[in-house]
Amino acid sequence: MGKPSHERRLADTEAQAVVKSLRISPQKLNLVAGLIRGKKVEQALAELEFSEKRIAGDVRKCVMSAVANAENNHALDVNDLIVAEAYVGKNLVMKRFHARGRGRGAAILKPFSQLTVVVRQVEEEKVEKKKAAKKPASKTAAAKEAK
Repeated sequence: MGKPSHERRLADTEAQAVVKSLRISPQKLNLVAGLIRGKKVEQALAELEFSEKRIAGDVRKCVMSAVANAENNHALDVNDLIVAEAYVGKNLVMKRFHARGRGRGAAILKPFSQLTVVVRQVEEEKVEKKKAAKKPASKTAAAKEAK
């Protein structure tokens, strides 16, 4: 007997990749994850490639893995993918100590994180409509409409 199969947690138009044990604090990793949330995959990869952050290369690998999962496992179109979710979780913390004066010790915490990236296939028309809806009307146009 084996385990019963589980229902797929994601929709049919989604794929994900998870990276565990990244040697960086979750707070620092979340700054990089925030750069790519909601963006098209091409733009997200370009931003990560030219980012100054040390961990950006590992985040880029995770996004590329999610894209490969979408293409190979779920037959999604790579050109229509966006980074739907990018969230960070805590992992283990290595605890070390640093000797201080008078026989005392100071704690040194070396945290690890994990990153989950979910990519979703969206039609080009929906993305353009969202961009058009987000642009606020100019003050002069609003003033003309009021008259």
